[in-house]
Amino acid sequence: MQRVSVVGNSGSGKTTLARQLAGRLGVAHVELDAIFHQPDWQELPAADFRAALQEFVEQPGWVVDGNYSTVQDIVWARADTVIVLDLPRSLVMRRVARRTLGRLLLRRELWNGNREPWSNVLSVDPQRSILAWAWTRHHTYQERFAQAQVDPANAHLQFLVLHSRRDVRSVVAAAGPAAT
Repeated sequence: MQRVSVVGNSGSGKTTLARQLAGRLGVAHVELDAIFHQPDWQELPAADFRAALQEFVEQPGWVVDGNYSTVQDIVWARADTVIVLDLPRSLVMRRVARRTLGRLLLRRELWNGNREPWSNVLSVDPQRSILAWAWTRHHTYQERFAQAQVDPANAHLQFLVLHSRRDVRSVVAAAGPAAT
């Protein structure tokens, strides 16, 4: 496991797991949201997004976290492992609600100067609200990644589907000692 794609629903712990794995493996980590969401929430054009990821995945080892279908082919073509975080919806929703509230109250920067706007949290539109997105996309991601596992184009990949916090801890522990 040297080139790892971590995927799953918002709030499932992709970035936390990816950072831990990158540290234990001694490889670079990139969060796709940090590349895609430019200042003032501008979206990076697809060609630029793909170019940035193509350069990153040329490294001998890395961990990428995120679900962007625009770049999945680039990431998975070089990956050796895909970790699917398929945690219970109740846990995911608690995590995303707690994280979002913390970001709002403390005005934490997400990426490139962007902060979570209150108007998005109060929205029921999944395109605006991370809470609505996580709720409505839960089963979509389960189906998407279940199909990906049986797709012959992905035969070169080892899929690890994690259903619990215990599963996550086991994968991190198996990755080796923490980098110092």
